Amino acid sequence: MSNLLNKAKEFVAEKIANVEKPEATVSHVSVKRLGRNSAHFHSEVAIDNPYSHRIPICDLTYTLKSAGRVVASGTMPDPGWIEAGGVTKLEVPFKVPYDFLMSLLRDIGRDWDIDYELEIGLTIDLPIIGNFTIPLTTAGELKLPTISDFFSKE
Repeated sequence: MSNLLNKAKEFVAEKIANVEKPEATVSHVSVKRLGRNSAHFHSEVAIDNPYSHRIPICDLTYTLKSAGRVVASGTMPDPGWIEAGGVTKLEVPFKVPYDFLMSLLRDIGRDWDIDYELEIGLTIDLPIIGNFTIPLTTAGELKLPTISDFFSKE
């Protein structure tokens, strides 16, 4: 009896492991707007849903790092749904105080950009399987705003 139960568990585990799962990609980080006390950045996550029904997103966590330090981090609870059989795009906004950007500038030098790494965890609720987290990472260079950007219209 125990042998039959083990075979049944293996069968179910194999079938669940081979089930198609949603896939996601993350775009680069860019400046969205400049405020009085901080710069507002954003990135975009595109999620491809292979199922014929929509899937709830439990939460989205993010961490933006530069020079080995955490620049911004947070959680977006319940950001919505992934639409059925298509691609859903989510914007991931975050803001960074200017004083923190200036401390990074002293570490970076004269090239007027910041090397960054953005880590995102997208947790979705899949039927039968339960909560499933899709880990995403992107890295690149973020060009910093110039003095003229502060005086331009928003």
